[in-house]
Parts: sequence; C-alpha cells; structure tokens
Amino acid sequence: MNSWDAGLAGLLVGTMGVSLLSNALVLLCLLHSADIRRQAPALFTLNLTCGNLLCTVVNMPLTLAGVVAQRQPAGDRLCRLAAFLDTFLAANSMLSMAALSIDRWVAVVFPLSYRAKMRLRDAALMVAYTWLHALTFPATALALSWLGFHQLYASCTLCSRRPDERLRFAVFTGAFHALSFLLSFVVLCFTYLKVLKVARFHCKRIDVITMQTLVLLVDIHPSVRERCLEEQKRRRQRATKKISTFIGTFLVCFAPYVITRLVELFSSAPIGSHWGVLSKCLTYSKAASDPFVYSLLRHQYRKSCKDILNRIFNRRTIRSAGLAGDSHSQNILPVSE
Repeated sequence: MNSWDAGLAGLLVGTMGVSLLSNALVLLCLLHSADIRRQAPALFTLNLTCGNLLCTVVNMPLTLAGVVAQRQPAGDRLCRLAAFLDTFLAANSMLSMAALSIDRWVAVVFPLSYRAKMRLRDAALMVAYTWLHALTFPATALALSWLGFHQLYASCTLCSRRPDERLRFAVFTGAFHALSFLLSFVVLCFTYLKVLKVARFHCKRIDVITMQTLVLLVDIHPSVRERCLEEQKRRRQRATKKISTFIGTFLVCFAPYVITRLVELFSSAPIGSHWGVLSKCLTYSKAASDPFVYSLLRHQYRKSCKDILNRIFNRRTIRSAGLAGDSHSQNILPVSE
C-alpha cells in the first residue's frame, strides 16, 4: 500500500469516526428533546441521520477494506447488498436535503400558513416518497445484475461487467444521477434562492428602520453607531453564508463523484484509481458534515446537547457525593463506638 492509499485509508477512518459520533449525537438530541420531535423537520433529520449511520457502519468499512486489500472485500452476496444500500442511501440523502430545503422555503415564504402546510403527516408522506423514489433504482439494478464491486472506486456500488450492456447501463446511470443529484440540486437552488430573496427583503426593511433611528438619535455615541452599522452588515451576510453552506456542501461532496461516473461511462478518457476513491470519499464526507450543517449548530440542538451533558455530570456529581458520604460515615462509626 503506497502513500496515496494510506492517505485515503486515513481519510476514510477519520470520516467514519466523525460521522458515527456526530450522527449518534443528533439521534440523542432527537430522543431527548420533545420540542424538536414535535416539529416536521425532525422527520427529515431522522431519515437523513439514520441513513448516514447505516452508510457509516456498512459501506464505509467495506470501502476501507477495498482500499487496503485492493480487491473485493467481501463475498458476492454481501457486496451486492452493500451496493444496494450504497445506491439507495445516496439517493435518499440527496432527496432528504431537498425535503429540508422545501421545509425552509415554506417556513420563510409562507410563515403564517406554515403549520397548516407542513404538518407531521405531510412530512411523513414526503419521507415515504423519498424512500420509494430512492428504492426504485437499486431495485432495478438488482434485477438487472448491475450491482457489485467497482475497482475504480474500491467499493460495492453500481457496475456492469458485460460490454454488450454498456449503453443500457450508461443510460440507467445517467437517469439515476439526473433524478437524484440533478433534481435535488435544482430543488435546493430554487428553494434557497427564494429564501435568500425574502431574507434580503427583511434585511432592507430593518436597515431602513436602523438608519432612521440613527439619524434621529443625534447624541448617540460614535461607538454605538459603529456597532449598529457592523451588525447591519453581518445581518446581510448571515443568510448568504448559510445558504452558500447548504448548496456548497452538496456540490462539493456529490458533484465530483457524479461527474466521474458520467465521464467514465460516456468518455474514453482514463480516470486514475486514486481520484475515483477520493471522489467516493467525498460522498461519504457528506455523512460527517450533515449533522453540523443541518442540526448541531442550531439553537435547539445545542440546548439539547447542553441538557444531556448537564444530566451526565449531575449524575456523576451525585454519585461521587454519595460515595464520599458513605466513606465519611464509615470513618465516623469506629470513633462513636
């Protein structure tokens, strides 16, 4: 194993560790906080988190074994199962992010009717459609024997070893990426750009009120005026940064792998094995970044994490205090006798 393979293996191990811990923490927050569970986006987050955990414990270790061994890491049946999961979880992850963006669009653009338009039942129907949509392609690939170990990506995924099926497989793969990656990307761009438009409109209204207030307050200290102007600038940038993060992480993690798959099928240009594995690692990195992008940096999840830590430390404090009290009473008893 050369230095490139060792670096890719290290990247996979790091991604597995971060993904396992962060997604498990999101699940703990969902179990702990009833307020989070009552909201419709909790179903999308739960669906995304469970898929990330399944990918972390099944697909990532098999890819790591493929990188280290430079061959198929398991038997044909297990590899086909892993390839089925890989295809399903990739589509499910993309569509779940699209569902979360639709939820944000409804919440921001239609705030007064949000509760009526996005109930838990509506969210459950969207998750059910996500599963049905995501299951269609791996089920078709399984029926056509297009699941197995792909040496270029060192992983069990979509592949076809028969040259006479190359055109059909290329059309199928193109349709899969068009109806998962491209569709989700279009939905993300449409919804988040609408959200950004509304956010900028509200920022302009707040800026007008702020400037009118500063003009009226003639005796205001210059430092207070500067802080108001800085907060005004940060407010304009906040929404842009968040939306850039949502769309940017989606593109950075999924686009290299999708483009590589399409170039592999529709072009005769040679593709390096290290780039193939790296593009696959980037798709896995989405499982590690999703908890931070969509959950753990939000106020409700941070509060839930603090509550969980406080409970753990309070129990330890009570236990240590109880043990100290027992040892103290045992030391006093012989004296009293």
